[in-house]
Amino acid sequence: MKQIIMMAIAAIVGLSSCNQTQDQNNKANQNEPQKEMKTLVTYFSASGTTKRVAERLAETINADIMEIVPEQRYTDADLDWRDKTSRSTIEMQDKTFRPAIAKGELDPENYDVICIGFPIWWYTCPTIINTFMESFDHSGKTIIPFATSGGSSIHKACEDLKAAYPEANWKAGKLLNNATEQDLLDLVK
Repeated sequence: MKQIIMMAIAAIVGLSSCNQTQDQNNKANQNEPQKEMKTLVTYFSASGTTKRVAERLAETINADIMEIVPEQRYTDADLDWRDKTSRSTIEMQDKTFRPAIAKGELDPENYDVICIGFPIWWYTCPTIINTFMESFDHSGKTIIPFATSGGSSIHKACEDLKAAYPEANWKAGKLLNNATEQDLLDLVK
């Protein structure tokens, strides 16, 4: 009986010691400054619609902003989706196509959260978004797609991006046509 009591006392002392250590660790963690998550809003905009949304988003969430600029800008003729020989039609027919992009002013490697905006082309993101995604290591980064569209949803674009770049931590994407301030805030929640 004496042994059982001694074992019970030892167990209680051991648990108490563990709790004190855990409390000390929790207090130490509370004293450490929390790492601020750096957020980048980056976007590709052929006509200016996505650019306006990206600028509003960056201002609303207090993030840095960077345009994804093609080395060769798109002309109105390049964007004519009804023309089977237009540049955008040809690019979108070949899923391996990667339009060259100009070096950005900011390095996505320096950000924890990256919001990527684009217009919906042929029900998905333009291939230039793949060029951008393949230009940096996105492993472990939180990526949040957003788009503008005249009538298509963002669903297929999000599926395509998640399948192509599974090492990123993808958040739900949203169409931000006529977005309110609350819509912009909700994107990054």
